[in-house]
Amino acid sequence: MKIGIILSNTDPEIVWNALRFANTAILDDHKVRIFLLGQAVEIESIKSEKFNVKEQLDRLNQLGGTMLACGTCIKSRNMMQSFEVCPVSTMKDMLKLVVESDRVLTF
Repeated sequence: MKIGIILSNTDPEIVWNALRFANTAILDDHKVRIFLLGQAVEIESIKSEKFNVKEQLDRLNQLGGTMLACGTCIKSRNMMQSFEVCPVSTMKDMLKLVVESDRVLTF
């Protein structure tokens, strides 16, 4: 199954669970693509002792998960120079993710 995830949150527990779900789906042979929208483009700066977002991000990369990020959201936060977590994308890319996915989840 092709699973699309739209992540628009920076709450450590929500992001951690979204990434854990993505990793679990990949391990179960599903194709997963994540689109970072709004404040979620700040994913690299999420810090929590209880919910290790970085560990789940690293795991997603190891498993071959695909992540895209809203370029307008990155620009509005003046993050273009420092953004390295994934390719900068557009609303057309998010639309493509939605259209090509069998299921779309939002977190």
